[in-house]
Amino acid sequence: MSIRIVLAATMLAIPGAAWAQTAPAEPAVVNNPNPETLQVYGLPGGATPKPIKDEKVQFGKAIRVSAPGGGDPWTIGANSPLTEPVKKGDKLMLAFYARLEKGEGATSGITGQLQLSSAPYTPLFGKSFDVTPEWKLYSVAGHADRDYAKGEIAAALHLNVAKHTLDIGAVAVLNYGPKP
Repeated sequence: MSIRIVLAATMLAIPGAAWAQTAPAEPAVVNNPNPETLQVYGLPGGATPKPIKDEKVQFGKAIRVSAPGGGDPWTIGANSPLTEPVKKGDKLMLAFYARLEKGEGATSGITGQLQLSSAPYTPLFGKSFDVTPEWKLYSVAGHADRDYAKGEIAAALHLNVAKHTLDIGAVAVLNYGPKP
């Protein structure tokens, strides 16, 4: 089964994504969802995230990112540029797997958004999430406000909201096409 079909089936099951059930049967995955391809930035000392294997998360792999907290949430993050162009009005969904590996309780305020991939990094849409110690699929959806070229926008996770260690699994952006 292709990653596109598995991701699409998973995304259609997300609570609150009822609009997706009327969308085309197979949305296009418009980024590379493999967590090992995420562009992670801002780690202290220029560290790189550690790849891990975990059969409890879909596709069995993730990356481990530690953040010191303090400062702005976007000073440490992970980006995944879109590998396909997007048209004005396209329904887009950002979905990602995450869990709190180490830290106190839930980590509040992790932001997942679609944004410009260069300055001024303006968001198209996004949402704040509380990440818990259990693997969970998080998602946010919206529409493209204009046409975007390949690589002009990216999925972005802003991770520096607390002193914690997070495991990030697959990060997918699905394009359901234009509004009906």
